[in-house]
Amino acid sequence: MKVRSSLLLAVTGVVVAVPLLTGCGGASSGVDKASRGIAVVSSFYPLQYVAQRVAGDHADVENLTQPGREPHDLELTVQQTKDIADSDVVLYEKGFQPDIDDAIEQNGPDHVVDAATAAHLTGDDPHFWLDPTRLAAVAGAFERDVADADPAHAAAYARNLASLRADLADLDRAYRRGLAHCGIATIVVSHDAFGYLGERYGLRVVGINGLSPDAEPSPAHIRQLQDLIGEDHITTVFSERLASREFAQSIAGDLGIRTAVLDPIEGLSDTTADQDYLSLMRSNLATLRTADRCA
Repeated sequence: MKVRSSLLLAVTGVVVAVPLLTGCGGASSGVDKASRGIAVVSSFYPLQYVAQRVAGDHADVENLTQPGREPHDLELTVQQTKDIADSDVVLYEKGFQPDIDDAIEQNGPDHVVDAATAAHLTGDDPHFWLDPTRLAAVAGAFERDVADADPAHAAAYARNLASLRADLADLDRAYRRGLAHCGIATIVVSHDAFGYLGERYGLRVVGINGLSPDAEPSPAHIRQLQDLIGEDHITTVFSERLASREFAQSIAGDLGIRTAVLDPIEGLSDTTADQDYLSLMRSNLATLRTADRCA
């Protein structure tokens, strides 16, 4: 799959030359494989987290979705398209970000890991990573490909995978225990990103905006949500950091109940830059336990 046009080879030559000219203090744009290992490209934050945990110090991991940006809205730059072509391994979710699908189809590397396949997605919901067991399955698929791409460090990748799997298993146990005895079993969220979490831990999830954070609810849907909130004695409407909170705040304000942030962990933001997937998931658990009156 590593097809290169003469133009791409020419561009590559320029990029490689830049660090030689700016090595006395300028930032380079390529990967120094002699010191940083193989080149891995991930499509958005949860996959970047997996790639960094598994690859450790033996790879340079690039995240195509910049912090603070919605991964749903990603449009690749020319440089990012080139980075995909030049990488050793790509970890992405097929069907979630069309620009990446197109770039991989046209000129992807030999090692491409599709998280959608590894996570065994059901339906149209792409937010599998909110079920830690599915993220662990993706980590296993990535480890196999990265070890194949870089067999010299296969033992290190296997150790790193075991460590990540242990952390994800602990997180899964915390959720199962933490949500086992709750007074409320329904959550209303700003966009319907929590279906896999609800399926795993016995919660009914109702979205205001559907699967896309940019969709707008109809007046009829808002009335249905208001009725549901009253019938199920829901205390909290959940919004998120990277999308508009307008409808969540409006519905909660009309009914005199609380709003709180439930992070779909599609990416980090300025307020979560010092956190990671595990800490954000545990913060979500604490938020859910409070809102759902869990014992």
